[in-house]
Amino acid sequence: MRRLLFLFSLCLAACGSPVPDGNAAIDQNAANAPDIVTPGVVAVRVGELGPNFEACSAAGTTRHLDAGESLPVRAAPFDNAAQAGAVAAGGRFFVCSRSIDQKWFGIVYDGSGALAPACGVSEPANTRHDYSGPCRSGWIQSAYVKVIAGNDLPPPVANQMAPMANQATAAPSGG
Repeated sequence: MRRLLFLFSLCLAACGSPVPDGNAAIDQNAANAPDIVTPGVVAVRVGELGPNFEACSAAGTTRHLDAGESLPVRAAPFDNAAQAGAVAAGGRFFVCSRSIDQKWFGIVYDGSGALAPACGVSEPANTRHDYSGPCRSGWIQSAYVKVIAGNDLPPPVANQMAPMANQATAAPSGG
């Protein structure tokens, strides 16, 4: 009896029609619609931590990039979102928000590659809101970001650690 019931349900399942994928599932008449949905613009939010913290609470720089390369800045936190700009290797930016899956950071950046006070995100924000200041904003993959402490760091200097290494190996002066 169980086998008969199983065969009967298998026959009923074979009578169904296939379920369409992508845009075809939404509109059966859209024969020329692309099968990939391109996301629109998702604004970067500032002031996420409240009025007691800076509008963008962290700063970052690029990593895993060779000299001369740049990191694409997207209009939304998706691989297929439109490119809204780029951050050069070693460039610095403000990290203001992140996507739910933590794979994307919402950033505010100046075209010079430095942390610009003119962007207006170094001070506390009274409310959470979409960034609309004078600098550029967008989304970058978090795997290519090195979060750095503080928003007021100067640009890195070559051989900055060399004087400290020489001091550590020097013999102490005895008296």
